[in-house]
Amino acid sequence: MTTKQLHLRRFAIALMAAPIVLSPVLAAPAQAQFGRIVYDPTNYAQNVMQAARALEQINHQITSLQNEAQMLINQARNLASLPHSSLQQLQQSVARTQALLSEAQQIAYNVQDIDQAFETTYGDASMTASDQSLIEGAKQRWQTTVAGLQDSMRVQAGVVGNIETNRQQMSELVGASQSATGALQATQAGNQLLALQAQQIADLTAVIAAQSRAQNLEAAQRAAAQEQAREQRRRFLEPGEGYRPGNAEMFPGEE
Repeated sequence: MTTKQLHLRRFAIALMAAPIVLSPVLAAPAQAQFGRIVYDPTNYAQNVMQAARALEQINHQITSLQNEAQMLINQARNLASLPHSSLQQLQQSVARTQALLSEAQQIAYNVQDIDQAFETTYGDASMTASDQSLIEGAKQRWQTTVAGLQDSMRVQAGVVGNIETNRQQMSELVGASQSATGALQATQAGNQLLALQAQQIADLTAVIAAQSRAQNLEAAQRAAAQEQAREQRRRFLEPGEGYRPGNAEMFPGEE
């Protein structure tokens, strides 16, 4: 609550608690010419009616002041800010998930690196490469696939770890929303609940991206293995020098 709101509230409470001193508006009785008191019923009735109207007007003013004071109190409540904030915890959860994604091994989430890998490692099998080079390429692709599966499981584990933090924040925000004293507090609690939902959607997006990456790497490995198998089969069936007869010794070194 601001200083201005506090002063308005104190002023309203002071108006509501201030005593009202009423002075009857009664005209003095008429006096006779020789000092005798003369009772005039008509004049007395008029004075009573005037006093009654004055008292009714004062009561209306008191009611109006009370309504204004209550309005100021309600305005102060509506302008009160929510004391609870879950922004820091939500930002930490998002940062943990981002850190896991940034630690991706081999082919990471980079368009240029992906394009380069599919032009070389996952490209067509070279007809001039040695057999040892083909074996090393297949091993590298297998290692990349295994790393992608590991990265996917690590992201999933991190998201599961965020569930407990999200549960605590959801409980605190719902409690703050239910105990809100004004419109601003209720709105802020609702906004933080939406931020919590956005963080959960971000975790879900990260899991889907990591799992899809692992599946795509595995599919790319199978495709590259098929291409390499065709090249190795071609080399195996390629005509060579053929068989040449020669002398063979059953037991060399014996006479």
